[in-house]
Amino acid sequence: MELTFLTPLAVMFAVSALLPLGVYWFRQRRAGRIRSAVGLEEPSRRSRAPLVGAIAAVPVLLGIAAGQPVLGTERTVPERTDAEAFFVIDSSRSMLAADGPERATRFDRAVEAASTIHDRIPQVRSGIVSMTDRLLPHVLPTTDRRVFETTLRRSIGVELPPPAFTYSTVATYYDILAGIPQRRYFSPTATKRVLVVLTDGESRQFGAELGRAFPGKPPIQTVLVRFGNAGERIYSTGEAESYVPAKNSEATMQRVSDLMGGRTFSEDDVSAAGDAVAEIIGEGATSDRKIPGARVALMPWVTLAAFLPLGLLLWRRNRA
Repeated sequence: MELTFLTPLAVMFAVSALLPLGVYWFRQRRAGRIRSAVGLEEPSRRSRAPLVGAIAAVPVLLGIAAGQPVLGTERTVPERTDAEAFFVIDSSRSMLAADGPERATRFDRAVEAASTIHDRIPQVRSGIVSMTDRLLPHVLPTTDRRVFETTLRRSIGVELPPPAFTYSTVATYYDILAGIPQRRYFSPTATKRVLVVLTDGESRQFGAELGRAFPGKPPIQTVLVRFGNAGERIYSTGEAESYVPAKNSEATMQRVSDLMGGRTFSEDDVSAAGDAVAEIIGEGATSDRKIPGARVALMPWVTLAAFLPLGLLLWRRNRA
């Protein structure tokens, strides 16, 4: 656990405690001279301690509160130093297709599959990319599962963002995957590189760029998972739209796999796909990485605590 102050200079307000303490000391000296003159006994230090403590505590606590203290936690996780993975999720409109209005869409099933496969390689830095006719990285490779899951379930969605251009038919363009090796998505230290592509196998004409980009050095090992069947339709309004699934999606996925030198699985074989990813990653050296955890703002509680000594002062004054 670690305590930090968001506005540390504001803590200097606590120094103002010297002012009421100085006033109290001056008044006690004067009262002491009067008691000495009339022959009264001096009160003990023990009886004065609560009052002195309360006088000092109010500005000190308010000064600490003004500094906005935050208590943070962190955890240490083992992280592979030689491996990285990217999960590419098709976010084109066809991924809205489902077996019925109340059934899970292809996109929903792809998200669940990505989570399942990712759990097989928790020590590997993993990133998330959405794909239509362009690639958009949503999170760079990380071993923080909370970041991965939050991004997976809250930051991506069908046509979020939409394709770069408007299409009357299919928006997905598999040649865009060539941008991953070309734009150096993987870090230079990652000698084991895994690309997990979750899509429905529907794409515009492709081949030229994809064939030239894979494989490279170090090679990018690819695992593709296809979602969908011929009976699915899009029910965004509750009624089936005119969309009809492509009949050649399996052949398309096989061609993508051949060009990328990868392996293809159906959505019914997500477990096998996870096995393939884990097999590619294999064993390797790890290092400890500290991941920030929850952060708790203490300012409200410290401010409330200042009311305790303040209440004591008011009680002493009214009692006197």
